[in-house]
Amino acid sequence: MSLSESTPVSRPSVAVIGAGIIGLSIGWRLAEAGCRVAVYEQGRAGHGASRAAAGMLAANVEVEPGEEPLVPLCRDSASLWPGFAAALEAASGLPVELRREGTMVVALTRDDVEMLRNTYGFQAGQGLPLTWLTGAQAKEREPFLNPRTAAAVWSPEDIQVNNRAVMAALRVALTRAGGTLHEQAKVDAVLVEAGRARGLVVGGREIATDVVVLAAGAWSKLVGGLPAAAVPPVRPVKGQMLSVAMDPARPLLRHVVWGPKGYLVPRLDGTLIIGGTTEEKGWDDQLTAGGMLALLDAAWRVLPGVEELPVTETWCGFRPGCRDDAPVLGPVSAVDGLVLATGHHRNGILLAPVTAETIVDLVLSGRVDPRIAGFGLDRFAKAVAA
Repeated sequence: MSLSESTPVSRPSVAVIGAGIIGLSIGWRLAEAGCRVAVYEQGRAGHGASRAAAGMLAANVEVEPGEEPLVPLCRDSASLWPGFAAALEAASGLPVELRREGTMVVALTRDDVEMLRNTYGFQAGQGLPLTWLTGAQAKEREPFLNPRTAAAVWSPEDIQVNNRAVMAALRVALTRAGGTLHEQAKVDAVLVEAGRARGLVVGGREIATDVVVLAAGAWSKLVGGLPAAAVPPVRPVKGQMLSVAMDPARPLLRHVVWGPKGYLVPRLDGTLIIGGTTEEKGWDDQLTAGGMLALLDAAWRVLPGVEELPVTETWCGFRPGCRDDAPVLGPVSAVDGLVLATGHHRNGILLAPVTAETIVDLVLSGRVDPRIAGFGLDRFAKAVAA
């Protein structure tokens, strides 16, 4: 039985593996649509990469050469975020702090300027709505930037959301819509019989379901029971981060700002998030002196006043990376009834609305939305064959 064959008479029952922003967003929207939804999380909901993120919705300034196929999906999801945030706040009664001040990328040295100009030229060639600023114009927007700021790129459409507030709201929205959240519930395996996903094995107990959505982020590859052809090639990409406390009445920074070697994200309560390293260290979750030094040095060069601020938190997380830095979305030809929604790398927060919208449509109708048609698991097999 295909996904589409399970929907005409009644809504399918759905098991979602993973309670990060992707899994909870899908679960919430499916529950709203009348599905019987159970979300399974091996630890605490929202305490993986979704908690470790900074909440930047940067569909424009983060675009790099080689990522052209991902640009339309990211920009579409960014356009969905205001409506998604409003619906989530209404469903949960909790704020998510969507902020629209925009994002700046600053250059400090002559070399920085040339690198920024090259990137800006590429991004402008993609039709992205960006503006070149002089150093003086950048400091008009953010007076506490390094006085030697030489130039900047301004992106009014790249905004931010408080990702931890989003996770708290999604928990409430899911349960209010009738979904069930199971924490400390590690999925041992997907139960596959005759080429179809028929349920899960959790704590040695078999749980039947019509559809399984695998949204376990960096842990997706570790879920048992799947044939090799159905395992998403996702790996953990370590990122270390920290935060400092600004005076919320007189913050040093109001916009999201990218420097040559890191980014700074201000929150309404005065928290300033500084990130983030990118390390191929497997599951090593240790915070390192070198990582913290790199973050603080990068922040200080952009915003010198940061040296006076108290450090409030340090943490690391694991981005779910694929070799092409794009997500894995859609059905799996090797296992009917299995849907993948993983591998979002650094774009998990940004891509949550479009991922939820397209995966819910897939579960309910069996239709693969054209927006995600190029991001299926089969692209990796095609690449090997080519």
